[in-house]
Parts: sequence; C-alpha cells; structure tokens
Amino acid sequence: MTTASLSRDGDALVFTGALLRSAIATLWPSATKAVAGARRFDLRAVERIDSAGLAFLSQLAMLAGGDVAIDGTPAGLAELSAAYRLSPSLAFAY
Repeated sequence: MTTASLSRDGDALVFTGALLRSAIATLWPSATKAVAGARRFDLRAVERIDSAGLAFLSQLAMLAGGDVAIDGTPAGLAELSAAYRLSPSLAFAY
C-alpha cells in the first residue's frame, strides 16, 4: 500500500507521499471536501506521480475552478502532463 496524504494550508492543498493509483481512492473523499477555494496545489513533498495521480489532480483542479498554481515537480509530473497535453494548471489544452 502506498502512503500519501493531503492537508489544507490557507489557499493550498498540500500533498505528501506518492500520488499513485493505490492511494487515490483513499485520498478522494478528503480531497473533494478540502478543494473548495484552493488556488494552489503544493506537490513539493510528493515523491512521484502516476497517470491515476495526474487524473486525480486534474479533476481536483477542475473542482477548484481551474487555474490553480502548481508548486513542485515530482517524478512523472512533467512527462505525464506533456503526454496528456495538460496546461501548467493541469487543465486539458484543446
């Protein structure tokens, strides 16, 4: 089991651990409750991210109203964002 967590710090959702498929189902309920009004996702303490983690963050960004700032670049984020053609705020670039 992969350990990951999130907390709220002002206008930021702060993520720690590895945002992998095995962690997403556990994080989803608390993330959807905490996302309202979030303007930043702090990923500086995230070790790595897979495609499920990226989809999770992209969905949360949409729920937050889009245009969130991303702090940090965990392993996998840049490559997956480019592959899925996501904007820097994790929105789909059409």
